Amino acid sequence: MTRLWQMPKGWIAAWLLLALGCALATAASAQQVKVNFADGFDFPVGKPNADGYYKSRGLRLRSPQHFGEDWNGRAGGNSDIGDPVYAIADGVVTFAHNVRGGWGNVVLTRHAYRDPASGQVKYIDTLNGHLDRMTVRTGQIIKRGEQIGTIGTNSGMYPAHLHFEIRYNIHIGLHRNVAPDTLEHWADPTQFINRYRKLNREWRPASIPTGTYQPYGGYKGL
Repeated sequence: MTRLWQMPKGWIAAWLLLALGCALATAASAQQVKVNFADGFDFPVGKPNADGYYKSRGLRLRSPQHFGEDWNGRAGGNSDIGDPVYAIADGVVTFAHNVRGGWGNVVLTRHAYRDPASGQVKYIDTLNGHLDRMTVRTGQIIKRGEQIGTIGTNSGMYPAHLHFEIRYNIHIGLHRNVAPDTLEHWADPTQFINRYRKLNREWRPASIPTGTYQPYGGYKGL
């Protein structure tokens, strides 16, 4: 077996650069962000109780699949275009880009909470899609009830509505095919929010893992 010092100098330099790059990538993917624990969860529109809105489609994991909820203004049509979309809890924005295609403007946020039943610290990702505008950026720490964007149509592709998802699996990002279509990985948003509507406030921050999902269409997350 050829030892490192027996390799040509050019090969050694290339090997060292590769090793350094791998080490830096690993460190970046293991980054932790300090954020407040969620003290409860609100609805993403008509805060805090979705006043003035209705759920036109819900979670459906069997065909035809729909991995979240669609929220519409009660006046119908495009009457809700430009309406504010809010953070459902304290957290951090892990992705905020216009990825075009069927998604348009997408904001992904990550939240930490303590499950009252088990006492365990858990994490969820929320996805807000088809936004008309995004009012936050990747890496931004957000507060419960803070505006993160506005309801849109994905440049006229759909009637105005908010597509909203909650995932237990924080490795999905915009690649739905990486996780099985089960309730272990995907939460029913309304059920989750109602279950954890109010949680105890914790005064020390949580360490949230980032860099857990792959870039999408050249756009990187946190």
